[in-house]
Amino acid sequence: MNDESDNFSPTRADGALTTSNRRQVLRVLAATGIGTAAFRRAVAQTVEQTDSIDAESIRDAEWVAGIELTDEERETAAKSVQGVLRKCEQMRAVTVEYDTLPAIRFDPEMFESQSRVRVNERPEWLSPFTLASPKKLDPNESLSFRSIRELGTALRAGQISSVQLTRHCLDRLTQLDSVLMCVVTLTEELALRQAEQADRELKAGKDRGPLHGIPWGAKDLIAVAGYPTTWGAPQFQTRVIDQTATVARKLEHAGAVLVAKLSLGALAMGDRWFGGQTRNPWNPDQGSSGSSAGSAAAVAAGLVPFALGSETLGSIVSPSRRCGIAALRPTFGRISREGCMALSWTMDKIGPLARRIDDCGLVFNAIHGADDGDPTSVDRWFQWPMEADLTKLKVGQVEGVPLKEADQMILTCFEELGANIVPISLPDEFPEWAISLMLDAEAATIFHDLVATGNTDGLNRWPEIFRKMHFMTAVDYLHAARLRSKLMQKMADVFRSVNLYVGGGDLGICNLTGHPTVVIPTVMVGDGNTKQPACGTLTGRLHDEATLLAVARLVETRVNILADAVPQAVRAS
Repeated sequence: MNDESDNFSPTRADGALTTSNRRQVLRVLAATGIGTAAFRRAVAQTVEQTDSIDAESIRDAEWVAGIELTDEERETAAKSVQGVLRKCEQMRAVTVEYDTLPAIRFDPEMFESQSRVRVNERPEWLSPFTLASPKKLDPNESLSFRSIRELGTALRAGQISSVQLTRHCLDRLTQLDSVLMCVVTLTEELALRQAEQADRELKAGKDRGPLHGIPWGAKDLIAVAGYPTTWGAPQFQTRVIDQTATVARKLEHAGAVLVAKLSLGALAMGDRWFGGQTRNPWNPDQGSSGSSAGSAAAVAAGLVPFALGSETLGSIVSPSRRCGIAALRPTFGRISREGCMALSWTMDKIGPLARRIDDCGLVFNAIHGADDGDPTSVDRWFQWPMEADLTKLKVGQVEGVPLKEADQMILTCFEELGANIVPISLPDEFPEWAISLMLDAEAATIFHDLVATGNTDGLNRWPEIFRKMHFMTAVDYLHAARLRSKLMQKMADVFRSVNLYVGGGDLGICNLTGHPTVVIPTVMVGDGNTKQPACGTLTGRLHDEATLLAVARLVETRVNILADAVPQAVRAS
């Protein structure tokens, strides 16, 4: 396509490139569809020698781009770069906020034609279930490590108040943070205000549900008006967003009490943030993994009954496994991301972390659902608690992947409970870690301004990733998206033969396809002070979190390894 804008020239009147525009042209060359870092270097060398972009400079870079043009095509390409430059400069002149969505959206159900029908009604293998009422709290026992239902029963019986419970959590967060480095900001004023309101309402007979009066912590990419939302990065350390994310508003409506903004690795990478490295409570010499680092550490140490985290490529599953807790990474689109930092528009997910599967179910029940602020979010059936009849389920055991001890324990429980174990294979013909360059490309787009201004200190490995992704072409991004579609189709085939599967080393695959995963502590490993829980995983059909949580609760009930387990950091406090 050609138009009058192609006549724009970044040169001086004598035809030579200016220094600043030469750099701009070299950047724009990547946008022509043949841009890579090596291509840029090849063109740069020629331009420095000739001080212009011509057919010869295009020819010299063709071997890098993996294409071969005719002489006529080279002439056209050299001229059209200047038109591309003008259009790119026009776009760059427009300010784009961090939370601006692109005009595309990812739909995990696009290759499952029956999914929308299936997930809007209760499956035949699930039935409503009433858990036994928890026993009253022993006044000699700590409030830490209590379940949401135990705390809720105590609140309603008048054994404790929400203010007492909230102060307990605030004190424990303050006390252990010097060891765990998990707290970015205590929200003490807000927490006490919410706790006082919860006590008044419960006393007056207004019960908002199981989370009423229960403290929680938010990964610090979840915006809360009046408090910093730092994204773990020094560039945003003092930034306050005048907004409260949908998930935080839903939890407030459910009566929950926000006590802290918890650490995440800088811009949701790893466990290192501007305050240091968040630590694993079971082994404080070890990082907690990330990027939901503070959420996992705080829950594992009993500092909060539950927390919210987020996952793009392992950021809920990985720290939960490291810290030995339960967690749910839901189906893409299940929970609104409005008001939360975007890293990848097509892969980000919000989910609960807790010590127990039941707690994850209670939290998920309060926060799932469609939201106008996030056009990817959907309404799908969910009820909790549910009981699963394992004899009606087919459970996959992934062939060709070594079975970890924690996953073997899940399979053993399933066999004892009468589940039908079916051998399956996960797709291996697609390079999922190469396809996940889509994540890096989207992140580089979101945080382009940091690279453009050289403001990248303290961002872990992101600066290198951001810079190199500026030379991934749109053609390659879209090719990755097409391979992602093929991967989604293959995973849809897998779930035609099973309802869920155990383990499988599927972290890359399922973050690309959007499938949900539950993390369950099932065995204790190590010796002495290094002893800690090891977790297995269950992955299920799109939007079938109820089945995943129900079967995971059955396993948890049988193994119950966290009943009397206290992390090293807590024992030493």
